[in-house]
Amino acid sequence: MKKYNAYKESGVEWIGEIPSHWDVKKIKHLTKLQGGYAFKSDLFTTEGIPVIRIGDIADKINFEDCKKIDNDAIPKEYWLQQFDTLIALSGATTGKTCFVNEIPPKAYINQRIARILFSNKLLYYIVNSGFFQEQIFLTASGSAQENISNSQIENLEISISNNPEEQTAIASYLDRKTAEIDKAITDKKRLLELYEEEKTAIINQAVTKGINPDAPMKDSGIEWLGEIPEHWEVKRLKTIARVQTGRTPKIQNARIDYFENGYINWFTPSDFYGNNELRVSNRKLISEAVKDGEVELFPEFSIYLVSIGATLGKVSYFREKASANQQINIIIFHQNINSLFGYYYLVGNKEMITLEADYTTLPILNQGKARSLFFAIPPIEEQQSIVHHIETECKKIDAKIAKTEKFIDLLTEYRTALINEVVTGKIKVIE
Repeated sequence: MKKYNAYKESGVEWIGEIPSHWDVKKIKHLTKLQGGYAFKSDLFTTEGIPVIRIGDIADKINFEDCKKIDNDAIPKEYWLQQFDTLIALSGATTGKTCFVNEIPPKAYINQRIARILFSNKLLYYIVNSGFFQEQIFLTASGSAQENISNSQIENLEISISNNPEEQTAIASYLDRKTAEIDKAITDKKRLLELYEEEKTAIINQAVTKGINPDAPMKDSGIEWLGEIPEHWEVKRLKTIARVQTGRTPKIQNARIDYFENGYINWFTPSDFYGNNELRVSNRKLISEAVKDGEVELFPEFSIYLVSIGATLGKVSYFREKASANQQINIIIFHQNINSLFGYYYLVGNKEMITLEADYTTLPILNQGKARSLFFAIPPIEEQQSIVHHIETECKKIDAKIAKTEKFIDLLTEYRTALINEVVTGKIKVIE
């Protein structure tokens, strides 16, 4: 990367040296922030003009998902405009930004969002840089949640060229480079999806067809299962395992808080991260919850199956004794069933779960439905061989996944570093 011919001290610690023809200015000396309109939440509807709220700030605003308001008389200064930079002023996403690149539909900006008006996109990149975001974090305050005001942002200092043509050229360079990096990240994320699909295919093949390609086959009698090895048996889950639903203890009974200073893992659907081994739970119980019969403690290597809601069918296992809430079915396999074979069978046959579930307001798989699930069962020795095969093959794919995730991290870090270096003039990107 090229450097400018001459530099000078900016006088601002986090900015450091800047090109000699650049200046340090407060935001308010370049533009004024426009706050959003104070809409009353009880006026929001599902039809009408979209209202951009803090949660709607993203790389690309989804106007369909926005709350709507049936009022077309809001003053024009609160309308969303092309080339607006929006910035969140409250909450966990304080400082989050988005740039409106295309002509938007008619939409309003809600309170606690500020609009930054500028003649080019450079100010968006400056405000979105890691250095500037850190200043927002240090400036924001609030007891219940983070908050920052328009005037506080306007008084933050930045370094910038005084030449509008140079400003536009820098913004155009960052447009090109970040687009290239974003495409590379998107491609790598798609590769991760393909790796996961490959793992699922390996698991499904192994737990329904076995790992001996020459094994004679027979019709399982189950439409979605198809053919299975001739010496395998088809059994319902209730004949090979105990199925138990978890419970939620009273948060506070007359004498004790079961969640205070707990150490027993108590799993909920939020503790699942894909179809992987469970880690520690977000909430833990004390032993009195078990002694008082408020919850059940399940054995090591029990299988935990999410049985309700959007994450229905997520499945995992835990190596130690633990408990769970009522949204999870716990499966304890009998001794002639390898628990990990049962786990992989569920991972590879999620279609079976969705077919069996009831759908009313929420998809649900109750104990009765879970117990009726069909399993194709090989002899115990073959189960162990299948588990070994799956773990060996998936370990190879996991290594590729880890390498790809690391590359995504490096690309993300490079993107952040590039923006930081360009907007503070540490590197020269124009001729």
